Amino acid sequence: MRGLIGPARAAIGATALVAALATTLTACGESGGETASGSGLDGLSIMVPAEPGGGWDQTGRAVQKALDDSGLASGVEVSNVGGAGGTVGLAQLANQRGGDTTLMVTGLVMVGAVETNQSQVRLEDTTPIARLTSEDLIVVVPAESPYQTVDDLVDDILANGKDVAVTGGSAGGADHILAGLLLKDAGVPAEELSDTLNYVAYSGGGESLAALLGNQVDAGISGIAEYSEQVAAGELRALAVSGSEPVEGIDAPTLTEAGYDVELTNWRGLVARGELEDDDRQALVDLATDLHESEEWQAELERTGWGDAFLAGDEFGEFLTEDIASVQNVLRDIGLVQ
Repeated sequence: MRGLIGPARAAIGATALVAALATTLTACGESGGETASGSGLDGLSIMVPAEPGGGWDQTGRAVQKALDDSGLASGVEVSNVGGAGGTVGLAQLANQRGGDTTLMVTGLVMVGAVETNQSQVRLEDTTPIARLTSEDLIVVVPAESPYQTVDDLVDDILANGKDVAVTGGSAGGADHILAGLLLKDAGVPAEELSDTLNYVAYSGGGESLAALLGNQVDAGISGIAEYSEQVAAGELRALAVSGSEPVEGIDAPTLTEAGYDVELTNWRGLVARGELEDDDRQALVDLATDLHESEEWQAELERTGWGDAFLAGDEFGEFLTEDIASVQNVLRDIGLVQ
């Protein structure tokens, strides 16, 4: 799984994490305070740093379901705290007291949002637990749109600039990065990108979907899972996918096949608050590892079509360090940050 962005081709690994509000899980075994996995965790909660309906929310609720169905934990609740590409949730996590059993969803979107929002709290201030999933992005338009190919969309943006609205997730996130890379590859200089691209950012995939279905925007970019039902129903038309291979069930070429030297894969995962005690950190890493190995989680991957991009603990931390540096370079390259 690639997690770095090269000078001409972007390839960033797989899932999105940060969130906000501790809720309560009671998971007791026969011995009294242990979860079914014997980790000794109780009071576990999952924070989602976005509104319901998007990829982070889907990830948090898939983790919740798999933990419950597998018996690894029960009563896990998911709470949503949207805003600023997840950096509102990130700040809340940093200020949280007693958050040693809180997991937050994060990913590539958060990496970019920290930079574009100049967040004082950074992902480096959290404890990496596990990278979980990877997912290609998809470029779509409403079914009645005149755009039949991604070239049609890009050409219209080049001709009419901000008269063409493209929606997606938070500013500086994977969707925004992909739009910038497309225009850069089409010849738009980095210094002219902000004057050319009309990017309408939403904090959740549900909001961008509503804007597309309501014909309030001309095109959208998001994770495949967020738009796949509407594509299958004929309400949206897929123009291209962002990975290295075509996606089963999606009648659209890759961007490379369409003639663009661009590849981008989104990732999502889990972090906890910074400065955890070693035992608390290891308990969360062990729980994430048990989750990954469970039949229930593998069933969730199959159901959603997400790629398995599992990295735990220190390995995930090393990936995150590399990915932050890569995203910083790309955001400068396409003119989204100085």
